[in-house]
Amino acid sequence: MAEFDPATLTYNEAGLIPAIAQDHANGEVLMMAWMNAESIARTLDGGIVTYWSRSRQSFWRKGDTSGHVQRLVEFRIDCDRDCLLLIVDQTGAACHTHRRSCFYTLVEDGAERITADPID
Repeated sequence: MAEFDPATLTYNEAGLIPAIAQDHANGEVLMMAWMNAESIARTLDGGIVTYWSRSRQSFWRKGDTSGHVQRLVEFRIDCDRDCLLLIVDQTGAACHTHRRSCFYTLVEDGAERITADPID
């Protein structure tokens, strides 16, 4: 087993890497957000998922304002080392629209259909 070094990941030109959050209990894909080396370190150190907000240019620890915390269960790296999969224990909604998942819009037969209502 080798020691993990965030510098070995492939980041984009802004120093960010996409991270997909997946529910550990049922495998549901909850959301996608961005991380940098520091947010990865904070997540691994504290166990609460911390992302990098591109719009606010600041760290965003999931649940600090909403109470919808993501506790890290597993941290996985894809084969190209350019995308992360975070297996999480999700409290409440993962999406800022107050839905369990951000992936609630289904495109079917050329039309969009909302598949989930807000949970709070």
